[in-house]
Amino acid sequence: MCTCLFIQSKNTYFGRTLDLDDHFMEEVVITPRNFSVALRNGGNLQTKYAILGMASVLKDYPLYFDACNEKGLAMAGLHFCGNAVYFPPKAEKENLPTYEMMLYLLGNYTSVAELRPFLEKLNLSDTPFSPELPLAPLHFMIADEKECIVIEQTKEGLAVYENETGVMTNNPPFPHQLANLQKFANLTPKYKAPKKTEENVSFASVGYGSLGLPGDDTSPSRFVKAAFLQKTATKEKDEQGSITQFFHILDAVSMVKGSVLTETGAYDSTIYTSCMNTTKGIYYYKTYGNNQISAVRLTEDNCTAPFLTRYPLNLSQNICYHN
Repeated sequence: MCTCLFIQSKNTYFGRTLDLDDHFMEEVVITPRNFSVALRNGGNLQTKYAILGMASVLKDYPLYFDACNEKGLAMAGLHFCGNAVYFPPKAEKENLPTYEMMLYLLGNYTSVAELRPFLEKLNLSDTPFSPELPLAPLHFMIADEKECIVIEQTKEGLAVYENETGVMTNNPPFPHQLANLQKFANLTPKYKAPKKTEENVSFASVGYGSLGLPGDDTSPSRFVKAAFLQKTATKEKDEQGSITQFFHILDAVSMVKGSVLTETGAYDSTIYTSCMNTTKGIYYYKTYGNNQISAVRLTEDNCTAPFLTRYPLNLSQNICYHN
């Protein structure tokens, strides 16, 4: 369970929550230019552009959860269980398993417009990373400074959707999320005077314009709430204000440990929350155990390094004591 968010203000911001019941050795990882990997369905990839994001590294291979490249193209993969369908490699298609998607697209392309012809030929293949690591059921959100799209492959095939909401969560498929969102078209941030009861009891309060805004942890509810906040939140002009707003929006749809149990009885919680300034190449994040915002920058040194640059997460709470 996760929520992805895209905001365009003075700069472009893209990020997500990762809601899971366990950690996967995630860390902030920079893949440099000219990083070479063998593709599982044949051929090799040598990245043209450096990539910055959150990943688990296995056998020197960065398995990205979310990332952006040095040209400002950003991408995230979110859980899509029950609807994601992968097909065997097809000779007439460009075949990529989901774990190669971010490395390949961000390593090769600079914008959504540039990668669209490739997406028309794309098949998400059923090739696992290894026998011990089966494929995760995923769909993807991709954005640059001009546009945002969603990629989903179901039993009907691969589809690319325009995403004017700047939001993606999990199930159901994206068109159903948009249809459900229309039910809340009456919500507004504007002041509405509360009605009094027959007993003339006052319910004086602000916020009646958003009465009925969902607040539960289900994917459709998180989609509606994040879309409402994305549309109504003030767009700040400075960097600190912008990332503060971004994190506050995602905080509103984050999971508190103990509030959601999985089928196995484990606790789902927001493992980390990210916000990328894709214009400047900065990856901000905070973790469940540490509310302080940490940041990693793309620099020319790590863009040209001959290896992956890795930054372990700050997981312990940092508290500022005033006395």
